[in-house]
Amino acid sequence: QQWQMDIGVSEDNLLFSCSVWRPQGKSYLFFTQFKAEVKGAKIEHAMAYSQAAVGGQSDVPLKQEEFEITETTVSHREGKFRFELSKLTIVAKTPRDEL
Repeated sequence: QQWQMDIGVSEDNLLFSCSVWRPQGKSYLFFTQFKAEVKGAKIEHAMAYSQAAVGGQSDVPLKQEEFEITETTVSHREGKFRFELSKLTIVAKTPRDEL
């Protein structure tokens, strides 16, 4: 099964973004768990999807109770995650050095 990953950085180098997704939309894999971790930055926004956008359709987000977001991780929620994952996006902010 093919997956893609995009990593980007803002012009001021403070925000980083990472997306991992299945271009064909829905994954046929059965996920029992997932976890993505950020080092050297804090997560500002993250979202997990059961189906990635394909053929003019929109991404289908997981229900909020299926996953959890901390300052540095996005992961499945034990007993709540329904085993479908086709896309994960994270936006993280690096700490600013003050003079």
